[in-house]
Order: sequence, then C-alpha cells, then structure tokens
Amino acid sequence: MTQTVELPLWLFVLIVLFAAVTFASHFLFPSVRWFFRRRLERAVARLNTRLARPIQPFKLARRHDMIQRLIYDPEVARAVRDQARDEAIPEAVAFEQARRYAREIVPGFSAFTYFSFAIRLARFLSNALYRVRLGHVDAEALRGIDPEATVVFVMNHRSNMDYVLVTYLAAEQSALSYAVGEWARVWPLSRLIRAMGAYFIRRRSRSDLYRKVLAAYVRHATEAGVTQAMFPEGGLSLSGGLGRPKLGLLKYIVDGADPAGRDVVFVPVSINYDRVLEDTILTAAASRGERRFRARIGVITIWFLKQFWWRITGRFHRFGYAAVSFGRPLSLSGFRTKAKGDPTVPLARELMARIGAVVPVLPVPLVAWLIQQNGPMTRSALAAGFDHALAALPHAHIHMPRDDRHYAIEVGLRQLIERRILVESDGRFGPGTERQDLLAYYAASIAHLMDGGAAYAAELSAIAGS
Repeated sequence: MTQTVELPLWLFVLIVLFAAVTFASHFLFPSVRWFFRRRLERAVARLNTRLARPIQPFKLARRHDMIQRLIYDPEVARAVRDQARDEAIPEAVAFEQARRYAREIVPGFSAFTYFSFAIRLARFLSNALYRVRLGHVDAEALRGIDPEATVVFVMNHRSNMDYVLVTYLAAEQSALSYAVGEWARVWPLSRLIRAMGAYFIRRRSRSDLYRKVLAAYVRHATEAGVTQAMFPEGGLSLSGGLGRPKLGLLKYIVDGADPAGRDVVFVPVSINYDRVLEDTILTAAASRGERRFRARIGVITIWFLKQFWWRITGRFHRFGYAAVSFGRPLSLSGFRTKAKGDPTVPLARELMARIGAVVPVLPVPLVAWLIQQNGPMTRSALAAGFDHALAALPHAHIHMPRDDRHYAIEVGLRQLIERRILVESDGRFGPGTERQDLLAYYAASIAHLMDGGAAYAAELSAIAGS
C-alpha cells in the first residue's frame, strides 16, 4: 500500500481532470446553481412589482421538470398507450416519442434573456425600421382584467416583425409566451426563442400523440396563469387582409380552461404597417396558391447588408409607420355562459371581429385603397378621400401624421412611388404596371373597415360550417 506507483504524465493529467469534473458536478456546480437561482428569484420578485401581469412560477420552472410533468400527464399517458396499441409497438417506444415531442415543445424561459436582451433588441429593431405608434387602447378595460386571470393576446399576423413589435409594446405588461412555427427550429435561433419563453408547434402534424402532448402543455400553461400570445390565423397573411381563424390552438386553450377555476381573458391586438418587409415574398406565394416561401438566404443577406450600408452612409429611411391597437378584452367564462355547446367556433369569430374592428388605418394602406377603388387620383381628390374616411370611420384609429392630411398623403405617395407601385402622370397618381399585386395587398389590410365589414363578416360566418 505504501509503494510508489509510476504513471505516464498524460494518464495522471486525465485522472486529475476526471476528479475535478466529479468534484465540480457533485459539490461545486449545485452550490453555484443554487447561488445564481436565489439571485434570479430575487431579481424576478423585484421585476414582478413593475409588471402589470407578474411572471408565473410555472414559467420559471426548470425545463427538465416541465418535460417530466408533461410526459407523466394522465392524458399523455393514455395517448401513449393508444399509440402503442394502434401501431403495435412497445409502450416504451411510444413513451420515448412523447418525450421527444415534449422536449421539442417545452420552452426554457430565461428572465435575464427576455428582459435584458430581447426587450432591448425588440425596442431597437422596432424604432430603427419603423415609426412606431400605439393606436387604440382601452386602458380602463385592460386595468379591469382580473389579476388572477390568464391573459391571452390574440393578434392578426402581417409580418415576422409582429413578434418583435408586440414584445416591445407589451414589455410593461408581462413576458409573453408565443406559439412559434417550424420556421424557427434552426440553431442558434431556436435556443434564443426558447429562452424568450416561446414554444414550438408543428402546424401540420397529424399525430394524435403529438397533439395530446401539445394540448397538455397549453392546458398546464393556461391553468398556471401564463400570459400567452397567439395568431389565430395560423400563419402570415398572403393577401394582406384578415384571414379565417384556425381553431386548433384556440380549442386547446378553451378545453384546458377549468370553468370553475382561473378565468381566461382574450385581448384582441391589431397590427398594421406602411410596409411589410416580406410583402413581395407573401404576394408571390399568394399568386402561386401555396404557402411555401421561396426566400433565398443569399438574397435576404444582401438586403440586410444594403440596409446597413445605407444606414452608416446616412441614406437610410425608415419604412413608414407601424401601429398596434388593443381591442376590447373578452372573458372566456362570460362568453361560455352565453354560447350553446362548444364555444370555440363562435369565440373565434368574435375574436377576429374584434381584431378587425381596431386595425390601424395608416397612410400607405389608405392611399392604396383609395386609388384601387377609384383609379388615378389627384392630390386634392386623395385629400377628399381622407376626409370621407375620417367621417365614415369615426371609431377607427386613422393615423394622421402631424395631424395634417396633406402630409399623410405625401407619406403614403412617397412610399408607393419609390417602390413603383404607383406612377404619376399629369398630376394624377395611378397603379403602375409592374406591382399591382402590392397595391391590392396594402389596400386589403383595411378593406374590411372601408366596406363596412360586410365582406369579412360573410367570410367569418363561413367557418361555422367548416
């Protein structure tokens, strides 16, 4: 036992490294994690005093614990047994599939990432690209929401900037938990999005087991009071106007809400832009009749580099206005008592109607709509059209820069002429021959307001039979 043992230097170094890792993992790391977690809990407690909707403990739980809670949910366990029976596979194999789905869905929220990085980045990007305006807000109705209720922001989906813009404007309310599609499941973007509290969903999955795991996560988050944000249209608008709502995620929320427990309050949010960054990609997809976006990474990179070069050389101009309006909140418990049977379909119709009612009317969409409806117009005719819109839409949020309709017309015309959507001839402004699809795209964003909402109401009623 006292004899000297000779070892090669490389083996001695390897043994020391293994010993150091073992010591750190068993003694040092737990203490360090406990130290930082205690500091994080104190920081979140201070942060919650400033937020209208405090961050719920469920959102701060460790990701591993949330995954375990999800895969042992009784509904998921039943789905695992059904999957194993239907596909004639061992239950252990089906259970591992459920575990993979849970790992894919469950976020890993970081309060530090969200409030120290994401909010600042969202504020910078929003104000760097647009002149951001807050439209209609019923502050009294928002303050009157039950503090214990689960709040769900329900939004129309115009651009991928929607995530950034609403995150920035809702920063004083709470940390939002978004449902994000497959497009964001790429490294390292997926890690950042998970750290912001978003959860991934497969919009076209036909697996019953996957849907049960997703429904279980939404139910747990809803029961825990996590503030959520969702796009009921299910994807970006290809036409520029409001689309028909998809019922999947909304039904998970409705089914997961206990009528005798915590109420769910939906807050309609309407977003509109003078320029949507992806407009040419979206209109091209609409002309093909498919939702496949053929955007090459090289073209996107060159576009960003060009904008950056223009910015550092002082030639960059922001893309007009971006506006967000908040509509009348809707209580699920109150709506459920009035609905007969499953309230999901009438709830979807009502939410989309409330979103449509407060869509901001901006200079570019209004000029585009007037010219699309009337053909080539002079500046004086456009001014008369603005006056008519103001009189016909007394409750809509019509953004009038500098409270000057003539300046608003110039803002709208400048954007549309620079992009060759409009052309000027003999003092009259009319559609160009190259990009009429973009003129229709921007006009469609407010068309449901300008025609009294009759066409969109008829389209919404069609989902009752679908």
